[in-house]
Amino acid sequence: MTLKTLKITALAFALGTAALPAFAETITFAFTDDDPNYVAMMEKLVDQFEAENKDITVDFVTAGYAQMMEQLPLQLSVGKGPDVAKITANDLLRYTADLRPHMKDPDGFAKLHGKSLDLIRTPGSAPDKIGGYVASQTLNQPFVNVTLFEQAGVPLPAKGATLTEIVDASVKVAKATGVEIPFTMDRSGHRFAGPAFSYGAHFLKDGQLIFPDDGAKRYIADLYKWTQSGAFPKEMWGAAGGTRYKNMGDEFASGNVVTYLAGNWMINPFVTKIGDSFDWTAIDPPCGDAGCVPMPGATFVVAFQHTKAPEAAAKLIEFLGSEKVQRDIAEQFLILTGAQIDNPQYKTDSANAKSSMEAFARNVGNVPEEARTIEKTQGASAVYGSIVQRMSQLIVGELSLEDTYAQLAADAKGANVEIAKFAAAAK
Repeated sequence: MTLKTLKITALAFALGTAALPAFAETITFAFTDDDPNYVAMMEKLVDQFEAENKDITVDFVTAGYAQMMEQLPLQLSVGKGPDVAKITANDLLRYTADLRPHMKDPDGFAKLHGKSLDLIRTPGSAPDKIGGYVASQTLNQPFVNVTLFEQAGVPLPAKGATLTEIVDASVKVAKATGVEIPFTMDRSGHRFAGPAFSYGAHFLKDGQLIFPDDGAKRYIADLYKWTQSGAFPKEMWGAAGGTRYKNMGDEFASGNVVTYLAGNWMINPFVTKIGDSFDWTAIDPPCGDAGCVPMPGATFVVAFQHTKAPEAAAKLIEFLGSEKVQRDIAEQFLILTGAQIDNPQYKTDSANAKSSMEAFARNVGNVPEEARTIEKTQGASAVYGSIVQRMSQLIVGELSLEDTYAQLAADAKGANVEIAKFAAAAK
């Protein structure tokens, strides 16, 4: 019995499978996405894979992103968890298996996915390692409710606008239209990071994690000021505890938000959820002293070292990462895949989606190398988590600004200590 659409519990990744015939192999595939239609498509693909591979059973397990990120790192650290999973955290890539020896056509797979496979490789891994594939390449930029801007008579923020200018414009729109939330972003350290870079913040110095420097402090002070004025409502971050992720996409889709900082993975869900309720689009990333930074990211579908069925995992990865499947996913869900898909024919009649895709596409080349470096740096997830926790404590009044800076700095130092311990243990 497979676990189709089972919601993850604390034991879901580690649970054993029911007795199966001796010739069969069972692997667990843990998947998460903000778009329920994408999750449903992935389940159908798994069904197709099982039909074509009668000797393999795939337990397809779904979960919310926050739940996945709370459980998966702990399980992988002790050699447990799913055989295959969709992940976003670069810190987890060190647990990936090398599937090349188990693949039917590893060279063909590598040619299709090209340099995107470098994003999965970690220091010390084989230069031709195939740990899985890049499911999507992402950028963080603001989405705006165009209809609200038009109703308020406020021009959309132009290319080159600072975060302050974007927030100020959003406040004007909210006041004119009565909308509750002028500006928000997901409760995520990664979402926080793009504007931080534009303020001139750095996360690394001489190979060590550092945060916050002067640029970061200016950014944090502005965000805090906006929570006090209501431009960035306190409950957006303060309502959840610890480092827990919180997506604000449904608030934007409901028409309750003027400007929402997220990423291109939200385009297809918005087409479905917003429909013709209002017009919307993505705009260029906010600019600052250090430029206009669309924070990069990626999602990965990978297999892990602890799997006892590497051949089955490799077959699933080859199937899901094939040109046909990747083309179908790219075209149906408006995704920038790691696979090199020639001339994708995006299946949408939405002018809002098309204008948003254009906004992200024209900023692909504007990502600073430092932003890509931090994404591959071990310990980055710890700093991102620290940002969410300490910013929340600041917003709800548990910490002062100075205390927040001190706690963030201490957390970064602690992450460096843990990284050094891990490196020493690996020698």
